[in-house]
Amino acid sequence: QVQLVESGGGLVQAGGSLRVSCAVSGRTLSDHGMGWFRQAPGKGQEFVAAISWSGGTTYYANSVKGRFTISRDSAKNTVYLQMNSLRPEDTAVYYCAAAPYGNNWFLLGSYDYWGQGTQVTVSS
Repeated sequence: QVQLVESGGGLVQAGGSLRVSCAVSGRTLSDHGMGWFRQAPGKGQEFVAAISWSGGTTYYANSVKGRFTISRDSAKNTVYLQMNSLRPEDTAVYYCAAAPYGNNWFLLGSYDYWGQGTQVTVSS
């Protein structure tokens, strides 16, 4: 059974940095892309970033482009989201997810495996 477990969330001041991780267990998802979504209080889930399992292809939401970096460590079966220049509007629960190749990684419905989420809070 595939499991995705996020970690690394927390409280940070505006302008600061944080890295969240997503550890994959059960099997290597070499036929999946990995994505990060977030959900702010009172809002729906929003696409943040995605990466191919090879790491050669990445996608970002315009709101985080230039500030966030998605990466992966195949040896550790882990995906990371490095978040720099954080803003209060980045406050949300961040979810890791996996979607089969061929799906549109920008879309919520493309993902078939999800983690439980990790809270990121940015204070002003």
